[in-house]
Amino acid sequence: MSRKNSYIFTNKNHTQKGIMSTILGIISLATLIYAIFMSYRKDGAVPAQYGAAALLATIFSLIGIVIGVISKTEKDKYYVFSYLGIGLNVLALGVISAVLYAGAYGIGGY
Repeated sequence: MSRKNSYIFTNKNHTQKGIMSTILGIISLATLIYAIFMSYRKDGAVPAQYGAAALLATIFSLIGIVIGVISKTEKDKYYVFSYLGIGLNVLALGVISAVLYAGAYGIGGY
């Protein structure tokens, strides 16, 4: 039984808000990784700018989660970037939560 080439044409495309959510997640994670790496290189003596960058990354992550959830409600769209954006932003919030927890309870040997 041979199968003919069958094509499925669709009008679906990726959501713009899902793509924006993914971009915000990437920016947030990159900022947090950079701040953590630079504070490690300076042995914990970090300037206030790294804290401000982490605060902005947290705000970006919260906005990215909201935009990702809103993009998931659109009809007849691909949701790959919506799920990816939500996941990256939740991961960024998890990283900042772990940093704050480690700083509050002195985990790290200091």
